[in-house]
Amino acid sequence: MSGHSKWSTIKREKGAKDAKRGAVFTKIGNMIAIAARSGTDPEMNSALAMAIEKAKQANMPNANIQRAIDRANDKNAAVLEEVAYEGMGPAGVGIIIETATDNRNRTLPEVKNALQKNGGRLADAGSVMFQFDRKGVIRVAATGEGALLAVLDAGAEDAVEEDGELVVYTELKDLAKVRTAITDAGLEVKDADLQYVAKNTIEVSDEETAGKVLKVLDVLDDLDDVVNVHTNADITADIE
Repeated sequence: MSGHSKWSTIKREKGAKDAKRGAVFTKIGNMIAIAARSGTDPEMNSALAMAIEKAKQANMPNANIQRAIDRANDKNAAVLEEVAYEGMGPAGVGIIIETATDNRNRTLPEVKNALQKNGGRLADAGSVMFQFDRKGVIRVAATGEGALLAVLDAGAEDAVEEDGELVVYTELKDLAKVRTAITDAGLEVKDADLQYVAKNTIEVSDEETAGKVLKVLDVLDDLDDVVNVHTNADITADIE
């Protein structure tokens, strides 16, 4: 299955750095608040449970987590909505920008400007989305045939080894169930969430172009309302 590349690795490293600065707390807080609208009990709401786990991995204080959960029932809190924008980047790569916003009139211009100032453009609705599948993606701290068989037995749709770990793919509805089964099998789950996974990738092997692609992805990812950025770019250029 396609979709993971150098950008996936950079996002994880960048997320770890952002967590140290506390810059990621707003993004995760928005994810928790949206998930909590389907129920504030994480034992009954798997999406909320996974968002809380992501918060804890980022060392987000429990008080911040609880405030984000409470926001779901706060009549005075601004209403958050999930909006996905589609864009085209350098070399014609497709980009999906997931946001959590209480003001589309603020978020849309920010996304549009970030694209335009960095060699990209906003795309028509549906013109990029069809190139991706919505999947559950689980990162498991294991490699080898035994681990691969274990995750497949847990109900995974597919799995590949990447950067010393397994990247496991599931159907949307099976993410929480497969994640639990993998943990029960004794394997360490490092991360689990829903992602847009490219059906086919566009190879970017030129160093200059790869730098431009990574720049626009990075700028988009830094926007306060953006919670995730996905691309079909397969960046093979040697960029540190």
